[in-house]
Amino acid sequence: MIFRHPEFLYFMLPALVVLFYFLMTQKEHVSTFFSEAVMEKLRVTSNMLTLKARNGLFFFMFVFIIIALAEPVIEQGKIKVKAKSADIMIALDISDSMLASDAFPNRFAHAKVKILSFLEHSDQQRIGVMAFAKESYLVAPLSFDHKAISFLLKQLNTDSITEKGTSFEQLLFSTAQTLNDQTNRYLLIVSDGGDQADFSKEIAQAKEFGIKVFVLAVGTEKGAPIKMASGDFIRQNGSVVISHLNSKIKSLAIESGGAYIEAVHSDEDIKAMLREIDRKTSKKELAEEEVTLYIPLFYYPLGLAMILFALATSSMSRRKEVAVPMALLLSLFVGITPEAKAGLFDFQTLKEAQTAYETGDYNRSSQLYKTYLQENDNAQAQYDYANALYKMGDYKTASEIYENVNSDDTTIQFNSAHNLGNAYAKQGDMDALKKAVAAYEKALAIKDDVQTQENLERVEALLKQKEQEQKQQNQDQENQQNNQSQNSDNNSSKNQDKESDNSQKQQNDKPQNQENSKQKNEKDGESKQDKRDKQHDQNSKPEKQNTPENQEQNKENSNAENQKEKEQNKQNQQQNQRGAEEKKEEEKTAPQQKSAQAKQDESKLPQGGAAQEQEVRIMSKSEEKKWLQRLNEEKIGHLYQLQKMDKNQMEVNDDEKPW
Repeated sequence: MIFRHPEFLYFMLPALVVLFYFLMTQKEHVSTFFSEAVMEKLRVTSNMLTLKARNGLFFFMFVFIIIALAEPVIEQGKIKVKAKSADIMIALDISDSMLASDAFPNRFAHAKVKILSFLEHSDQQRIGVMAFAKESYLVAPLSFDHKAISFLLKQLNTDSITEKGTSFEQLLFSTAQTLNDQTNRYLLIVSDGGDQADFSKEIAQAKEFGIKVFVLAVGTEKGAPIKMASGDFIRQNGSVVISHLNSKIKSLAIESGGAYIEAVHSDEDIKAMLREIDRKTSKKELAEEEVTLYIPLFYYPLGLAMILFALATSSMSRRKEVAVPMALLLSLFVGITPEAKAGLFDFQTLKEAQTAYETGDYNRSSQLYKTYLQENDNAQAQYDYANALYKMGDYKTASEIYENVNSDDTTIQFNSAHNLGNAYAKQGDMDALKKAVAAYEKALAIKDDVQTQENLERVEALLKQKEQEQKQQNQDQENQQNNQSQNSDNNSSKNQDKESDNSQKQQNDKPQNQENSKQKNEKDGESKQDKRDKQHDQNSKPEKQNTPENQEQNKENSNAENQKEKEQNKQNQQQNQRGAEEKKEEEKTAPQQKSAQAKQDESKLPQGGAAQEQEVRIMSKSEEKKWLQRLNEEKIGHLYQLQKMDKNQMEVNDDEKPW
């Protein structure tokens, strides 16, 4: 056994011992004038306890209270706790348009308040902060130290920017560079959306970098003028500029897999955003820590102190009519049954179950809740037990427990109905999906909730899809059965036709065989005659070859044939040579044709394409040095400019506004 707070023993027990010593050595004021025998007769009632005995009881009572405060415990064991977090980078728009006053006191100040509220509500997340306008700046890297992040955020203002405008393309590039070691990248943009009309390039860029974008939109579509620190309003062509909320940025959030929420005065927007982030992000393990579990024992000395207090403050008269009630009072503490003792300390079981749930040990948590519910009927404990089963993946048992939760608390009713729908939806079959729809509708009847409504719509769509698949499957089975029956009929008819054809063929084969035998005999006779003629010709040929005239004629014929072959070979060589020359000429002319075609294609480019990029003015080296020197002199200490995109990769926007 150990004490978790031994400082109570060190500082309080010595003072108590000194106080008790003075109490025990001090005599009653009246006893200085009368003897003990006289004092016994003067007392109206005769108590069982003397003053010293009563002081002794009070002394030990305080000793036990101090021991209880020191929190005695027995070490139960050690568990490993894993820290999990979905790393989120928050990007705050610090362009001049955020100074519009359609949010109090302006969009920028309202956005900072929203981010501070987000930090307060997400203490389990690792968060970083960036500031962006035309360029992007790192305010605070990913950290659990939300107090430090809040401090740095409060120091941020729109004067920190050096180039006017808003570039979401640069922001996505900087986010990818900052979170380059992250598998899953999550970005929360707090902005008015700028003046951009098309976010298709940013959507493609977010998908390429694997960034899920969440947008908290600040401002109104009605808009407001932009008031600078000098008190003047931004003007364009002599007219005051009205900056509006650009809701087209919603496409960037939705297409990248995130969420879009417009800021309101209450914290409901932050709570909704946290729900969306929790639903659409995956947490990764960051660290593992070993935690020691203890069995508390403070209630034992505390119970003894209560008994001693009852003894010390009672009269404890010798008379039976007074002694009997006191004996009954003592029996309440001494004669506690095991069942009553379990009832008194059930809170410890619930605490252990909750601790196991929070540390991810859902199996132990469910067992503790089950043990508690065997002897108690508690709606909250039933709900927590079902949650533990749900986390374990036992959706069927969890749905049964959720259905049995009976409470007058509307919060428990709503949560049970919502989670019941989730448990049925996880089971996936048709009957379970129908029950999930009913559970979500019951939850929405208790309270309107965005997430419950979205879950209901998803399950209804899935149910409709499964019904269509079931109908298609049934139709396919019917078609297959019909095809099988039709094929069997066709096969039987084909077999009958084959049998009739075979019988007819056998009848026709007999006369045909006779004709074939006759024709064969005639052919054999002809072949014999041909052989005889060939043999006769061969016998006559040598006689012709042996004559001198025939020999000269054969020589002339062979020379003529050789001459023809040589001429033919020359012609073939000339043709091959011509083909090779034509190929070489084609290869030489091909690059020229390609370059001409490329020039022709470039001339067809619309305005704002490659030709427009050449018109961008490039700063000279001397001007660049002057600007860098000026920026370094005016640079705020806690802002770090992030890597810029290659200008060739960035799209030039002629309609971009300088605020």
